[in-house]
Amino acid sequence: MNWPKKYYIFILAVMIFAVGLRLPRLGLRPMHGDEAVHAVRLGELLEKNVYRYDPQEYHGPTLNYFSLIPAWLSGIGTFKDLNEFTIRIVPVFFGLLLVLMPLLLSDGLGKSATVIAMVMTAISPAFVFYSRYYIQETLLVCFTFGVIVCGWRYTRSKNIYWALLTGIFLGLMHATKETSIIIFGSMLSALLLTLLMQQREMGISNAVKTIKPSHIIAAVAAAVIVSILFYSSFFTNPKGILDSFRAYATYFNRAGQNNLHIQPWYYYLDILTWMEGFEKPIWNEDLIVVAAVFGFVVMMVKRYRVSFNLPLLRFLAFYTLVMTIVYSAIPYKTPWCMLGFLHGMILLAAVGVTALIKMSLDWWEKIAVGFILVLFGLLLPVVQTYFLNYKYYTAPSNPYVYAHPTTDIFDITRRVEEIARVSPDGNNIYIQVICPAGDYWPLPWYLRCFPNVGWWSEVDESVHSFPVIIASPSVVPALSLELYELLAPEKRTLYMSLFDPYTELRPGVELCGFVTKDLWDRMLQSKSAGQR
Repeated sequence: MNWPKKYYIFILAVMIFAVGLRLPRLGLRPMHGDEAVHAVRLGELLEKNVYRYDPQEYHGPTLNYFSLIPAWLSGIGTFKDLNEFTIRIVPVFFGLLLVLMPLLLSDGLGKSATVIAMVMTAISPAFVFYSRYYIQETLLVCFTFGVIVCGWRYTRSKNIYWALLTGIFLGLMHATKETSIIIFGSMLSALLLTLLMQQREMGISNAVKTIKPSHIIAAVAAAVIVSILFYSSFFTNPKGILDSFRAYATYFNRAGQNNLHIQPWYYYLDILTWMEGFEKPIWNEDLIVVAAVFGFVVMMVKRYRVSFNLPLLRFLAFYTLVMTIVYSAIPYKTPWCMLGFLHGMILLAAVGVTALIKMSLDWWEKIAVGFILVLFGLLLPVVQTYFLNYKYYTAPSNPYVYAHPTTDIFDITRRVEEIARVSPDGNNIYIQVICPAGDYWPLPWYLRCFPNVGWWSEVDESVHSFPVIIASPSVVPALSLELYELLAPEKRTLYMSLFDPYTELRPGVELCGFVTKDLWDRMLQSKSAGQR
C-alpha cells in the first residue's frame, strides 16, 4: 500500500486501541454454558488427542483445534490447567484479525472508508463483547470476510494463490459452524445480483469471464480438503465428514421448533437500535445501522459512488441485505448470530460515512457532521464497549448477555474449594451434582480441578453419602427423603447448607448446596484460626 505515513500511524493506533478493549481481564466475566461445553471438548482433545464431531450439538471443530495453539504455547496439556485467558485469546486473535483485514479491500473502498471500517470494527460493542467469548461466531465472521477479501484480491490479480486462499477460507467457514450455509447462499445471491446489474458495465462481469476454470477447481479443492481435514479430525474420524452434512437436518429442524430461542423478526434490529424509547442504560449501535442504510443509497445513486469500486460496493450491499433478511426471518435467534450481517453493515457504514463527509461542503456542515461522527461513532461506542465488557458483563440489561451465569458461580466455586482444603481427600473429594435435564453448565468448567464429580439429572437412591452435594431446588425434596428417611439411622449424615440462602446459576435458576457437618465445622475452624 502506497499510503502517507499518517495513515500507518493511525492504523497502528487503531490496532493498539482494539487490543486494549479486547485483551484485559479475560477471566472477569463468568464462563457461559456454551463456552464451558467447548472448553470441556478442548480438554478431551488435549488429554486424549480425540475429537469427534457431533452433528447434534457443539458446532464445527475449528474452535477446538485452533485453541490447541495457545494451550501448547502455554505448556498446558490437561483440562484442569486451562484458564479463561488461554481459551478466550482465540476469539480475541480472530477479532483483531477482523479489524486489520479491511486493508486488503482498500483499493475498492478507498483509504478513508477502509480506516473508518477498521475503527468501527475495533470499537463496536458487539464485536468487542463476542471477541472475548469462547464460541465460534467471531471465527466464522473472520473466515467469511477472508473469503470476500481473497475473492476480491483474485478478481484484481487473477493469481491462483488468492484463489487457493479463497477456497481455504471457504473450507474454514464450513468447518466452523453449520450456519455457514446461510452465508454461502447470501454470497451467491449477492454475486448473481451484482452480475445482473453489471452486465452492461465494466466490472465483475468482465472479470468473471477471465477466470480460469483451473483456478475455480483449485479453490473448490482447497475448500473441500480443509473441511475434510477438520471434520475427519485429521483422518482419525472419517464418519465426521458425513456427519457434517447430516447436521443440517438437525439444525433446520431446530431453527423452527425450538421455542426456547424463538424471537420476533425485529429481534436483532431491536438490539442494534434504540427502538424502545427511553432505556436505562442505553445500548445501541445506531450509527452503524443508519450509516449502512446510507451506504446502500450510495450504491444506488451515481453521483455518490465515484470514490468506490462499484461492483465491490454492490456485492457488499446485496450480501448484507440478504443476510439481514434471512437471519431476521429465521425464528431461532441468539444475539451472537447477528455478527455476520453486522459486519457487512460496518463495511457499508464506512462507505456511507465517507460519502457523507465528502458531501459536506460548507464549514458548518463539516462541523456538524464531525460532531455527530465523533459523538455517536466514536465516544458513545467506546463508552458502551467499556461498560458492557467491564461493568455490566452479566447484567440482563446488557443486550449481548444471553442465558448467562451470574457471578454467584464464583462464590460456588470458592466455597467448594474451601471445603476441599479442609477435607482429608483434598481435591479428590467426592461431589454430587443433581440438576434436571443436565442444566448444570458451566459447573463442569469451574469444578474441573475436582476429578471425583458425579453428574445426575435426578436423585439416584442407590448412591449415598457424598460429602458435597449441589442440586436444583426441584430435586431437594426427593434428596432429603433419600438422605433422611430411606437410609438406616446409622448411615444417615447430618448436612449443612453450603451456600447462602439464595444462590443463582443464572438469573432465576437457583442452586442449593449441602456439605457434611464435620467438613463444615472444619471449614469454620480453619477460617477462625486464619483470623487470629
